[in-house]
Amino acid sequence: MTIAIQHLPDRQLAPLLRAYRQAVLQRRVRFLVGLLVLVLSVALGGWWVGFDIALLANKISTFTSYFGRIFTLDDGQPVLSDPVEWYWGFIKWSKLLGETLLVAYTGTILGAVIAFFTCFAAASNLAGPTTRWVARRFLEFCRTVPEIVFALIFVLAYGLGPMAGVLALAIHTLGALGKLYTEIVENIDMKPVEGITSTGGSRAETIFYAVLPQVWSGFATYTLLRFEINFRGASIMGFVGAGGIGQELLTAVRKFYYSDVSAILVMIVVTVFVMDILTGLILKRLNLVG
Repeated sequence: MTIAIQHLPDRQLAPLLRAYRQAVLQRRVRFLVGLLVLVLSVALGGWWVGFDIALLANKISTFTSYFGRIFTLDDGQPVLSDPVEWYWGFIKWSKLLGETLLVAYTGTILGAVIAFFTCFAAASNLAGPTTRWVARRFLEFCRTVPEIVFALIFVLAYGLGPMAGVLALAIHTLGALGKLYTEIVENIDMKPVEGITSTGGSRAETIFYAVLPQVWSGFATYTLLRFEINFRGASIMGFVGAGGIGQELLTAVRKFYYSDVSAILVMIVVTVFVMDILTGLILKRLNLVG
């Protein structure tokens, strides 16, 4: 079976081609104008904060040379030439790394639990305006203040150690996960909620039977992601005395123990890689990803 392709007469086709070319030209002009505005805004922002491209180019060799130094032993040999010397503190660093993992885990669980109960009060489809306003302002405060600031406050209150890190991560996790949980809840299908409510179901029953089946997979995904983020945060909070591997890393940086810096950094990076792989396996096990 043959198909005949019909061609419009030139006098009918010409206006259509002109309109098409004009539309394409307008899209290209809008794109170029948007790109120009973006470039100018970035350049203006860099100029305002004193970002100097020339200084960046002149000092780039200093930046790259530091990485060369941290992968060199005290005798000038590459770190891979003597792994035993490179990881002389492996046992001590492993214990501190485990402490950092526990800080991140505990802080994540505490923050996630409180965020779970708070998100229903912050969701526009489940709470009244007053309750929603209070809950959202509370979550905004928790996630606006950086966790390292909370860590400094808790170090002053409770002294050096992991407790300050756990509390700081818990508060920031509460704010971040509370926001994400709220957005998930606000996008649910409200028909099950209306069905249970119309039959006289309580608020707890409505949430348990109508809301949770729709949101638990998203909650689990974001919680596991937040655990990975909190591990990196816990590593940094050691800089202010909140325990963990970060405190040892800061000591190595301050004392110019270059090979120790690279050894600790490699341990942190490998741990993040392993966490990412395990997170993917857990999500697959829960049938949350393909």
